[in-house]
Amino acid sequence: MLVVEDDSAIAHLLTQYLSREGFEVDVAADGEQGVELARDIRPDVIILDLMLPGIDGIEVCRRVRVFSNAYILILTARGDEVDRVIGLSVGADDYVVKPFSPRELSARVQALLRRPRHDHAVEEPVRRFGGLVIDAAAREVTLAGAPVELTRTEFDLLEALSARPRAVFERRRLLEHVWGSDWYGDDHVIDVHVANLRRKLGDDPSASRYVRTVRGIGYRMGDGT
Repeated sequence: MLVVEDDSAIAHLLTQYLSREGFEVDVAADGEQGVELARDIRPDVIILDLMLPGIDGIEVCRRVRVFSNAYILILTARGDEVDRVIGLSVGADDYVVKPFSPRELSARVQALLRRPRHDHAVEEPVRRFGGLVIDAAAREVTLAGAPVELTRTEFDLLEALSARPRAVFERRRLLEHVWGSDWYGDDHVIDVHVANLRRKLGDDPSASRYVRTVRGIGYRMGDGT
């Protein structure tokens, strides 16, 4: 696990607590060092403060997503709703608002790591929705023959929707499917990830072909037309 935090007291607290929870923790004190360590040690989880010296956490997230599929949990100030949304839109998986308890943060990390992974030992057919092709076994997505680069969370959302294309998923059900039943937090995080997924698929929210909104309920898969 990598903690990117310039406040030494917070970094020390997180390192002590997470180490007691059984995690191996590395710490970076600024954004540049965070990107370098993420490339060198390939952590499973990155805890990333948004307010960092040099390059900020949003830019760190952008750069890390070029080469890493690690779960990214961002730390934000209570009033920084815009930064929180931007952080999720550039590839973060979840967020915790400061001030927070180490126990809460550890629970969120554990929830990320326990997110269900689907068993593709039995090969399943490739899913096609118009020009969108989803190979769930290979975790690959193409659109009109061109590869689409998705984060873990974006792919897991698309995989869940495409596995049952006629089903309507309530937001909470989709959260539980992707994050696990022990995840807690607000439903807003789903909307941000869906918006980011739509952007990468070139999917107009007002006339969605792939990820359709069912007003007042949640989302369902479209047929690509």
